[in-house]
Amino acid sequence: MVFNEFLIKYGEIGIKGNNRHVFEDALVKRIKHSLKRLGDFTIVKERGRIYIYCPSEYDYDETVSVLQKIFGIVGICPVMESKDRDEESILKLCEKYIAEVYPERNFSFKVESRRIDKEYPRNSMEVSADVGERLLSVYPELTVDVHDPDVLINVEIRDSIFVYSKIIPGAGGMPVGTAGKAMLLLSGGIDSPVAGYMVSKRGVFIDAVYFHAPPYTSERAKEKVIDLARIISAYTGPIRLNIINFTDIQLAIYEKCPHEELTIIMRRYMMRIAERIAEKTGAQGLVTGESIGQVASQTMASMYCTNAVCRMPVYRPLVAFDKNDIIELAEKIGTFETSTLPYEDCCTIFVAKHPVTKPVLSRIEKSEELLTGIDELVEKAVSEAEEIIVRKYSEE
Repeated sequence: MVFNEFLIKYGEIGIKGNNRHVFEDALVKRIKHSLKRLGDFTIVKERGRIYIYCPSEYDYDETVSVLQKIFGIVGICPVMESKDRDEESILKLCEKYIAEVYPERNFSFKVESRRIDKEYPRNSMEVSADVGERLLSVYPELTVDVHDPDVLINVEIRDSIFVYSKIIPGAGGMPVGTAGKAMLLLSGGIDSPVAGYMVSKRGVFIDAVYFHAPPYTSERAKEKVIDLARIISAYTGPIRLNIINFTDIQLAIYEKCPHEELTIIMRRYMMRIAERIAEKTGAQGLVTGESIGQVASQTMASMYCTNAVCRMPVYRPLVAFDKNDIIELAEKIGTFETSTLPYEDCCTIFVAKHPVTKPVLSRIEKSEELLTGIDELVEKAVSEAEEIIVRKYSEE
């Protein structure tokens, strides 16, 4: 069966109090934008629910796939609706639902009713009992199990009657754009795309910055990062990707600074540049894929030294994750395969053989004094940044 309507459930938005409508409207806007290329869908917001009315012909599987990537949605319910609300209409609608959705009916069920319209003459328990009795009489192969049913049949009494039993999980979180904007330091590795996904799930709109070091890193490495941005843009919406030529800065650091401090000093200059770009675009913080202890530049001491150059807050959504946690998420959102392609980024090309794991900030700052002319190189890198808009779908 192909349903012509979906009921959309959301989670945290429902407890937002007087400004709940702001979050609901943001979610409706995102749904409309995401479904636009798939057909002429109608989206209606009504008392704690969002309804999607589908065109006569549409791709069910692709529609569900798109909805599952929209932050703020916790459940996608294919529903049947009846404008008639008398008792017989409810019973007939439930009969029809079972007939069309479950051609094989050797299962146990339970009916759970919600009477949102409190003026409706019968209460929820009465409606559930009536529906259960009718289904058993029409389909004797069914059995009732109120504790652990195979199928839970939901009946919602609103301005219309809605019946559904399948709740397809959504991405959860908050609608993108309801929590400000941040700048993601995006590399070709496993971690940073997942970090972008995680912070966007909390409603943050993300731009991104990538540090490229030609000829030491290839164009394919750059394309790999663009591909990663494209994958996560299915969740986050279009991403403004700023590509920084980092070669001259890296060479200057490599030539003039102690090699055991290369990673930390390079990281500090990346953060400086990312913050400059963030200030220009109106972002309110930086986002990285760092996880405590994963590599030398991600020890507590190293992150302390890195943070020291930033005025903006630095958000690290993966800070307490272990590598298996991150890989599992990368596989879930579809970035893992691309992240593991063998195209090195600038961090791995210039990595020190024996990097310091407990850097001292005063020593790092002393080493940076050797970098005469570095400010001009930073200014050049910022002013010549390449900016591209990355989208999952060209129609967006």
